[in-house]
Amino acid sequence: MLTTSLNISDLTTASIGKPEHTFTVHVSGDSISVRELIRLRVFQEVEVFNNQQPTVFRMLVQPSEAEQTLNGFRFKKSRQVNPESQFKKAIEAFESNGFLVLVDDAQIETLDDEIALRPETNIAFLKLVPLIGG
Repeated sequence: MLTTSLNISDLTTASIGKPEHTFTVHVSGDSISVRELIRLRVFQEVEVFNNQQPTVFRMLVQPSEAEQTLNGFRFKKSRQVNPESQFKKAIEAFESNGFLVLVDDAQIETLDDEIALRPETNIAFLKLVPLIGG
């Protein structure tokens, strides 16, 4: 089966045009639903965190008991993150407009939308940051 390496960028409304974080997800097949892309992304980042236990880390959504820092999140005590609970939080965040998924600069509307997989496909997760005083 064909495997495609997708480059993904994390953006915030404060950093549009300049990715805050980039990484690669390996996907099999010729298309993937947004729900499955989010699942792959979340499970990959949780696996990396659980294996490396960095002091400061980035994830799509903030894990329970983690503190937000300037460059990501951190825990007061070392611990494992549950990928299923992170996936559930990510789906809830997508459904409540906590972040948008952009494919080749076009917003994806639903979790069941299919993304055609090509190596040149640009995928961005745009985290919406509330305006201060707004």
